[in-house]
Amino acid sequence: MEKWLYKGGECSSIEELPENLHGFVYKITNLDTSKIYIGRKILHNTLTKKLTKKELAEQTGPGRKPTKKKVIKESNWLSYWGSNKLLLEDIKVLGKDRFEREILHLTTSKKQLTYYEIHYQCTHNVLGIDSYNDNILGKFYRKDLEV
Repeated sequence: MEKWLYKGGECSSIEELPENLHGFVYKITNLDTSKIYIGRKILHNTLTKKLTKKELAEQTGPGRKPTKKKVIKESNWLSYWGSNKLLLEDIKVLGKDRFEREILHLTTSKKQLTYYEIHYQCTHNVLGIDSYNDNILGKFYRKDLEV
């Protein structure tokens, strides 16, 4: 079973988290090298789906009828291991048991999620140390800091 560390315990279900969350900032640590990766993950995806023939037929009344609907579903946050290629390669080679996933901060909005991801990336100095992160927000790169 997949799990995340949160507040000194384990979290393996969305029911274990507070309601009305947008997402969280997380840290993945390689237990062999202490190399870290800090990222963010949303908890729910909003998908646009076409209405079925039955749903279209049930529409009544005058005017233009919608042909699509918005559907909110839980994201793959529980099985998520980041988007960094080097990190994912190391996980594949070493195994998931050699890594620790920790939720650092829960957020209730997209702006908070972006802010706290940057905050934790800067406070952990991910561009200055040997980490899996090689940029912050796609605007600040490790190579830009090299003299």
